[in-house]
Amino acid sequence: MTTPTGKPGAAGWLALAAAPSFAAMAGITAASPALCLSDPGPLPLDGMTMMYLLMALFHLPPWLRLLPGQGPTRKGDRP
Repeated sequence: MTTPTGKPGAAGWLALAAAPSFAAMAGITAASPALCLSDPGPLPLDGMTMMYLLMALFHLPPWLRLLPGQGPTRKGDRP
């Protein structure tokens, strides 16, 4: 995820962009169900909204690695 200089490469930036993108898509889908071409249910958390929220959840690990005390993990640096 980082280059030899320690700066994030293209894959690192893409990994960080995934979770906010899916969270925004979940918000848009919940706010206007007409965009999904499905009948609105009684709750705004329909199938597409839940799918986007789960995708955002599964793409959170790159953000969690940025927390203080969490350094980048490289091969061979296991405790």
